[in-house]
Amino acid sequence: MKNIFQQHKVFFIFLAKFLLCYFIVTIVYSFYLNQCHTQNNEIDGITHFVAEQTKNTLVFFGADCEIFKHEFEPSYKVIYNSKYIARIVEGCNSVSVIILFATFIFAFSNKFIATFLYIFLGSILIFILNIFRIAMLTTGLYKYPEYGTFLHDILFPLVIYGVVFILWIVWVLKFSAYAKEKK
Repeated sequence: MKNIFQQHKVFFIFLAKFLLCYFIVTIVYSFYLNQCHTQNNEIDGITHFVAEQTKNTLVFFGADCEIFKHEFEPSYKVIYNSKYIARIVEGCNSVSVIILFATFIFAFSNKFIATFLYIFLGSILIFILNIFRIAMLTTGLYKYPEYGTFLHDILFPLVIYGVVFILWIVWVLKFSAYAKEKK
């Protein structure tokens, strides 16, 4: 058993760092959400910000768009050209994707400043990309409602997770402790 650990030490260290960080950050985020949702079924501030920025993005590009707080659940209704097209819920705010991205980077970290900057800049990129994703998804659902499942469940997750995957690859090959060992 000791030989297996020694043989795969890098993997086990990565796995331990990843799981520990993911667990801690997810617990903290869950506490944040519980604080928001237990107060009269309110919507958390991050989801509110994403909904507002999605509306602003669509309006900037000439769309007639409004958002309204849903009457029965913690979400926003997206009204596009006077038609209820979509709703923005907590799962749309990209925080869970950012947590996954950041914990992976942390698990391959070696220098605090480089790790912090990469996580910070990558998180901003993912967050902005997510707002554009929701805006494009809203437009796509309006123009092509028959492709709604494909757009929501396949195409747009593929885009956002594809960018996260590319960011991971760049980190591992260019900036991580692993990349330094290979040079």
